Amino acid sequence: MSTTQSERLRELLEPLVSSQGLDLEEIAVDSVGRKRVLRVVVDSDTGADLDQIADVSRELSAKLDETDAMGAGEYTLEVGTPGAERLLTEHRHYVRALDRLVKFQLTEGGELVARILKVDDEGLDLEVPGVKGRKATSRRLAFPEIGRARVQVEFSRKDNEKPNQKEEEA
Repeated sequence: MSTTQSERLRELLEPLVSSQGLDLEEIAVDSVGRKRVLRVVVDSDTGADLDQIADVSRELSAKLDETDAMGAGEYTLEVGTPGAERLLTEHRHYVRALDRLVKFQLTEGGELVARILKVDDEGLDLEVPGVKGRKATSRRLAFPEIGRARVQVEFSRKDNEKPNQKEEEA
């Protein structure tokens, strides 16, 4: 998708997504055979439920139908959320990934897998899991040290209870 088309679509769609209390995370137009697919990824600090996705999808579809932003020809609109193994690119993404295990590609080389404990304007406080029975260690990682970061899926976390879970149950 050309940068101009991407920018035009973002300018057109972002206010509609924001009006639904969501953030517009990504826009992509892909060709699938003769058809085009417009993929719109939305999210919020509390996540997006199916009703919100349906509402924003209807709004975006109506807006796209009344403009020529997608040009001539058929296309399919797909609206969804980032998914379990989301790429972290914005400060808000790190905040939303609190208490999650993340794989970091470091700018100086190498990688690190750690749990995000705290996020501030300068960087992250992490818990690096211990290896072979060793205790976990703490580490501070500044944003400029992060080349790339992606949330990891955890199937069997030893302490499956989130910090505030006991308080919510009480």
